Amino acid sequence: VLRGGGYEGLVAAVHPRVAEDAELLARLQEMITEASFHLFNATRGRAHFRNVKILIPPTWTEKGYEAPKHESYDTADVIVAPPYWKHGDDPYTLQPGACGQMGKYIHFTPNFLVNDNLMDIYGSQGQVFVHEWAHLRWGVFDEYDRERPFYVTARNQVKVTRCSSDLTGIYVCEKKSCTEGSCVINKLTGLFKEGCTFIHERNQTAVSSIMYMQSLSSVAEFCDEHNHNREAPNLQNRMCDYRSTWEVIKNSTDFKNNPPVTNSSYITPPSFSLLQKRDRVICLVLDISRTVSGDNWINRLHQAAEFYLLQIVEENSYVGIVTFSHTGEIKASVRQIVSNAVRRQLASHLPAAPGSRTTNVCAGLHLALELIRKKDGNTYGSEIVLVTRGQDSSVKKCFPDMVNSGSVIHTITVGSSAAKEIEHFSKETGGLKFFVPERLDFSDLLDVFSGILSRSGDTFNQSIQIESASDSIGGYKELSRTVTIDGTVGRETFFVATWQTPGAPEITLSDPSGKSYTNKDFDIDSVYHVARLQIPGIAETGEWIYTLTNIHPSPQVLTMMVTSRATNSTIPTVAVKAHMSKDVNDYPNPMVVYVQVSQGFSPVLGANVTAIISPQNGDPISLELFDNGAGSDIVKHDGIYSKYFFSFPGNGRYSLKVHVHASRTIIPQGAMPWSHAMYIPGYVENGKIKMNPSRPSVIRNYLQLKRGGFHRTAAGGSFIVSAVPVGPYADVFPPCKIIDLDARIEDNKVVLSWTAPGDDFDRGQAAGYEIRTSETPLELRDNFYKTTFVNASSLSPEHAGYKEVFAFKPEAFMTGNISIIYVAVRAMDEVFLQSELSNIAQAVMFIPPMDYSTSNVEFSVSTILLLVFGLLAVVCLTGSTTFCLLKKKDKKT
Repeated sequence: VLRGGGYEGLVAAVHPRVAEDAELLARLQEMITEASFHLFNATRGRAHFRNVKILIPPTWTEKGYEAPKHESYDTADVIVAPPYWKHGDDPYTLQPGACGQMGKYIHFTPNFLVNDNLMDIYGSQGQVFVHEWAHLRWGVFDEYDRERPFYVTARNQVKVTRCSSDLTGIYVCEKKSCTEGSCVINKLTGLFKEGCTFIHERNQTAVSSIMYMQSLSSVAEFCDEHNHNREAPNLQNRMCDYRSTWEVIKNSTDFKNNPPVTNSSYITPPSFSLLQKRDRVICLVLDISRTVSGDNWINRLHQAAEFYLLQIVEENSYVGIVTFSHTGEIKASVRQIVSNAVRRQLASHLPAAPGSRTTNVCAGLHLALELIRKKDGNTYGSEIVLVTRGQDSSVKKCFPDMVNSGSVIHTITVGSSAAKEIEHFSKETGGLKFFVPERLDFSDLLDVFSGILSRSGDTFNQSIQIESASDSIGGYKELSRTVTIDGTVGRETFFVATWQTPGAPEITLSDPSGKSYTNKDFDIDSVYHVARLQIPGIAETGEWIYTLTNIHPSPQVLTMMVTSRATNSTIPTVAVKAHMSKDVNDYPNPMVVYVQVSQGFSPVLGANVTAIISPQNGDPISLELFDNGAGSDIVKHDGIYSKYFFSFPGNGRYSLKVHVHASRTIIPQGAMPWSHAMYIPGYVENGKIKMNPSRPSVIRNYLQLKRGGFHRTAAGGSFIVSAVPVGPYADVFPPCKIIDLDARIEDNKVVLSWTAPGDDFDRGQAAGYEIRTSETPLELRDNFYKTTFVNASSLSPEHAGYKEVFAFKPEAFMTGNISIIYVAVRAMDEVFLQSELSNIAQAVMFIPPMDYSTSNVEFSVSTILLLVFGLLAVVCLTGSTTFCLLKKKDKKT
């Protein structure tokens, strides 16, 4: 939070797999302290860091550190963790949102913090932190581009993709495409061939930009509207409509109404608090109030809480149980889970019968704090899992007590009757929040319990939900599926079936080798309708096939849940994290579903990702998500899959769940896809080139799955939608913005390609396109309808997600005076609603000899060639003349 020019509550957390290192903590504090002063200067007196909390892993020696309240590794702003994906030490920010939207976290490696040699590559650590903070906090993008390091200017010069253009340097090439170390121009593209790079002068006079070369000592500012390079084909221009980074930052919610500090002496170094969580202490607070409908609530609550205690909660956690209706009751004191016997003993205290019809949430919560306090005297850092479905108008009474307790409250609201204020507990304490629709017969309640995991960053001990299948099965029909156990999991693997009617369904399960398990192998609880099988040892990798057969004549809901844990502490599991772009939304604004699929810090590509969104009332909605760099997906192949969600059936709570599967795993081989600090190849210093070590090569073998693909299911929390009109409503949803427009030249024509948007955002089929061109990108941005129109009537839009290709010959090229034009596209639907303007693409028609720099003074290739040929011509002419004169003299003689 920014208060009075100072950020408060910044959380940096160290991963539990990082070896204990006092120097690491000291260097982390030094970096943020240095960054605070750089930030104050870069924001022109508007912001610095006032206080910072550093979360030390429980694996480190206890040294009397403070106990954390709501802080956790999973919710930290900055993480210090090993580079599981062996890509070197690039600091980066996970930034899935659009321009101006906050990112998820900044990742630094321990080596980056303690290795001084890396300063030559990335620059001072404080400046690097400011570079990443701009990504995280204000949603700006890098001003360089590895895929397009050079571009052609309106003056037909080859330039470096940079901001600002005042930064000086020389072009260097060491690849086979080069001639004696000189960069060579590709005549087809007008750009340098592969292998050419731009080496900056170490000593500069340019002061911007931090989002390009924060490694230079002179660079201390962001590019603004006066020095921003609008021609450069970088992500900042593409995603932020050619606005400079400072324009975006200045208009953020932080600074809109925040004047700069006039007295710079007011700025002091940030204060640091070192926090360490030792034990995970959890109290289940379960609502057992009787409902009017008299459904099987207690049975389902018992199933889900037992599932959590026996399979999900991590070993060595401390767990207690409280129930409540009109009053609270302690069912089980806090006990440490050290064996399966303790798990079963705790489960035996779960509620078996409903209480009164009155619901008193505060009674249950106060009793939970009392129970937790008995463990070690305080409640800081403890967790409460609150499950409620009853109405309670007095919930607000205990808000202050609960927030001040330092306990993190995870909320599970069930049905539409649960008190509307319940989610505030989660929001104010940093807890998770889930919603379960009224249809309690399905696996929704089990799914949300499986999502309440330790947030310490230690994934080795976390339960991984592999399968969650639930369906209404007719009489004597069967639920049959195949589920893949991949090589990263297999320890403590459980298959759990539930049903509704007396008498268990017929269960068959086959492992990849053909071994079968049946009802006699399962532990069957006929009272609560649960059958559980734990696979001994490490479950075999491959495809497991299960079948549940309804032995009754009437339909019933059958479910199968599969969970497991990691097999190797050094190899990360394939993990799935899902979230919505907003917690609260008003119609008709769209939302975006984000699902990150990764193995360690490496993105997993090629997965099939399906989001299931369940409204408070109505049927679930299924959405297929994509990682294609179009529509809502900002970066292609970064392992973050997304989709717009805008068809809201009504007001109220919604839940998110995702299913992910892949037949094979793909680990990207290219550069790191996220927003990151540039790896500097070298500098020019005192007229000499000093190259840095080459970037470390990617080592990916140990991350590959042993064989086959994988299955995962994950709960993504809940959100609230309001202002949805009743009954049928007019079409208010335009096509989504095209963000991947590309232009190239073929046979004297401009060939455009892009991903088709839909009729409504990224769904359906647009009605048409409007394509226009201009000699400047800003004219397209600011006066689209006054630019040159391109006849695209022959183009029939594809369905959303498909590739569009369109070629035309612009009139400007026919005159021969113009060699570079800019192109932009708008899509429209059947009721003439228009998309936002696309990204602006550049098309280069004819490339004369290009400008090319060999020193701080940039010379063009044409100039050099003309000089060379001119000198040769002069020499030849002089020689020829001399030779002729001598011949004539010889003849006379």
